[in-house]
Formats: sequence, structure tokens, C-alpha cells
Amino acid sequence: MTSPDLGKLRSFVLEDEWVARNYLVELLDSSHLAETVGAVATVDEARQALTGTSPLPVDAVFVDVRLSGGRDDGLELAKELSHLDRSPLVVLATAFRDHAIEAYDLGVADYLLKPFTEERVEQCLHRLHARRPIAASQAPLRLVARRDKSLVFFKPEEVWAFEAAERMTRVHTPEGVFDLDLSLSAIEASFGRALARVHRNWLINIVHVKELERDGNETRLFVGESVAAEARGLRVPVARDRAQQVREMLLANATGLRRQPTVPRPT
Repeated sequence: MTSPDLGKLRSFVLEDEWVARNYLVELLDSSHLAETVGAVATVDEARQALTGTSPLPVDAVFVDVRLSGGRDDGLELAKELSHLDRSPLVVLATAFRDHAIEAYDLGVADYLLKPFTEERVEQCLHRLHARRPIAASQAPLRLVARRDKSLVFFKPEEVWAFEAAERMTRVHTPEGVFDLDLSLSAIEASFGRALARVHRNWLINIVHVKELERDGNETRLFVGESVAAEARGLRVPVARDRAQQVREMLLANATGLRRQPTVPRPT
């Protein structure tokens, strides 16, 4: 059985457990029926991305019912989403069966029980496609930035980095630097899987990192076109407490460097 050819469902995930969140995102993206455009851990982050001043357009939202602290915050968000002018399809994703009545009352599209399975998630996505309004089919999300009185549009993969500066966000691209009306947190929620937060003021596009430089206790990345001396790009500072994590992230999908063996500590 195949779904109507309306394009992939633009899906958003609210799940506070890191392992469950990443596994659900993996199942959604590998199904070829959906693409995850945001994945966050808190209701506040979800609200900012979905109901803020510049809401992220999505087709379906997967909501964990019971988040950290034992409260059913996910249900409150589901209620809020149901009252939007263009309400996305909502799926409750939970380890508890005792929310079925609330799910029915809210008119959610499906009810996923943990642990998630590939078959059940795919079944859910087929249901969502069947209920998806024809008008919900959208072109791939693009970024819109400001240049004086003009609007400039970019594909996310064209961007080198985002910088928080002077109460605004700047987007660095091969075509120049432009202003955005989104916060770094909102951008991270929209395109987080392709970006890395290397500093509280910087998000970088991983695929454009060309060089990691260390000078004493300082770490910088060159993000741009190439490692040539005259190459276009920019140098981005890496926070000290993130330097090792960033290095490991870059090496995780790279080969050619001899890795030092891990020596077990004496017990």
C-alpha cells in the first residue's frame, strides 16, 4: 500500500528522552514517508517553534504526553495545536495506555505506544497521509532573510552558519550576510539535525566545515568553500566546554586520521 504522492510529511517531534527522540526521528526519516523538520525536548521549545511569531509549517506533530516532572504537558500542547487556524495532525506518543480517552476527545490522528517499532510508525504515517489535506502539500522549507527592504530566500543547505548578535540573528552564506527574524533556538528546532551548536552564539552547517584549528585553549572552525588560503568563508569560535564534543562529532563521519586507542583506567 502506498500513500498519495503529496510529498513527505513534514514532521515535528516533542520527546524529552534523548534516546526515544532520536529513535523516533530515525524511524520517521527512514520510512521515506516523512521528514523531520524539528525535534525538541520541552514544551516551551515546541511552542516557540509551532505557535510563535514565525511558526514552523508542519504537517504532523508527535507529542510525548508525560514529560520530565511527571506532568502531562504534552496534552496541553496538543490542545493548543488543535485550536490553530491550520492545525497539524497530532500523534500522541507515550509509554502509557491511560490517555486513550483524552486522545479521542482531542481528535488526535493516532496514538503511538512505546517502545516504537518500524512497522507501527509506518502504519501511523500511512494513516496521516490518508488524512492529510491536499492543500498541506508544501515545497521544501526555505529560509527567508532581510536585505534592506528586500527579502532573500535560501535553501538550508546553502547556509554556512547562523550567528546571534546584537539582539538579532545573522545568516552567513556564500552570497553575503543577512538578517533573520528567528532566534537560534527556533532555527535549531527547524533544521537541528543538519546544524551543530558550537557556541551559545553560533550554529554551523556541519557539511561546510573545512578546518578545525586549535591554538592553545582556543578552538575555531573554518566554515566555507575550501581550505585554500583565499577561500571564502568565516572562522567560528568553539566554546571551550564544547570543543571535545565538536571534534568527536566531526571525526565520527570522517576517515583518514589515526585514532589513539583508549586506555582503560586502573580499577
